[in-house]
Amino acid sequence: METMKLQSHIGADGILQIETPTNLKDTSVEVVVVVQPLPDAEVAPLEEDEVRYNAWGKATTKKSIQEAITRMQQLRREVALDKTSIRSMIEQGRRF
Repeated sequence: METMKLQSHIGADGILQIETPTNLKDTSVEVVVVVQPLPDAEVAPLEEDEVRYNAWGKATTKKSIQEAITRMQQLRREVALDKTSIRSMIEQGRRF
């Protein structure tokens, strides 16, 4: 029997994920889990306030993502072509 003591963090979704290497392979085991909050545990920030970073290192939040989506929708409306313009372009392309 092997006893391990670990500290982990339960996310806002309420799911505890435990990954730990063992010397045992391809065998059945019995696992006992005792979950006890730490007395000095910090309160996790609200998901809305949690800052994450995109591929360019720029901070992103739910608010900044929503603003980006709104801007993309606005750009789509600004550059949208009507059906007659598309037909006209197709006809011009056939001339060449």
